[in-house]
Amino acid sequence: MKRISFTLIFICFFQFLFAQQETKYWYFGHEAGLVFNNGIPTALIDGMTNIDEGCATISDSIGNLLFYTDGVTVWNKNHQIMSNGTGLFGGAISYSTTQAAIIIPQPLNNNIYYIFTVDEVAGYWGGYGGISYSIADMNLQGGLGAITTKNTPLLTPTAEKVTAVLHSNGTDIWIMTQQ
Repeated sequence: MKRISFTLIFICFFQFLFAQQETKYWYFGHEAGLVFNNGIPTALIDGMTNIDEGCATISDSIGNLLFYTDGVTVWNKNHQIMSNGTGLFGGAISYSTTQAAIIIPQPLNNNIYYIFTVDEVAGYWGGYGGISYSIADMNLQGGLGAITTKNTPLLTPTAEKVTAVLHSNGTDIWIMTQQ
């Protein structure tokens, strides 16, 4: 009961917090998802994720789904694996990282997206426990995108947490994790 109450409060809170259309779609869990139309969440059952933790989804500025990931595999808007979209390090050992990925648009470029992934904490499942990035170029594959750079390491070890904050200049984005 607590889990359901928390989920409902979480959804209600975030429908008012996020007016950006980039967060219109959420894919997560076992082929589940939500789309927020006019602030009202509607269930989706067309997702390809099959994981208990850490997923990320991104839409364009007018709310069209672009792609989503469980931190290991990236699916395009047609729910097909994106070109070169497997083997990312977000939970690469056990497919279980609490915050496996976060997707960030490249500042001033609507077609390039960074997928920051964090692996399991070192020693727990044998993962290296670090943060890496991959790049999705939406200009490729007829607009369905392709991963052009994969698993570039940034820092190790880190916790299974990653977040992003818009810089005060309104353009740059800070990526944060805990070492």
